[in-house]
Amino acid sequence: MISRELLDILVCPETKQGLSLAGEALISELNGRIARGALKNRGGNRVSEKLDGGLKRADNRFLYPICSGIPVLLVEEAIPLEE
Repeated sequence: MISRELLDILVCPETKQGLSLAGEALISELNGRIARGALKNRGGNRVSEKLDGGLKRADNRFLYPICSGIPVLLVEEAIPLEE
């Protein structure tokens, strides 16, 4: 789990917007899409590993995955969120 102190200083590497922990419902939905092979990241690559969690950008346009407890804050690894 990410500590509150760390979450308070993490920002989107592209826009510097704040990040917040994604809810369980969103992670469950995204993991379902991963299982069906229907989820691609911003770089256009299919996401194949189940998410442990995620950090949503303040504008809710992208989610940065958390894998093995580590946030992956790379722009091309961000997962676009549908509105």
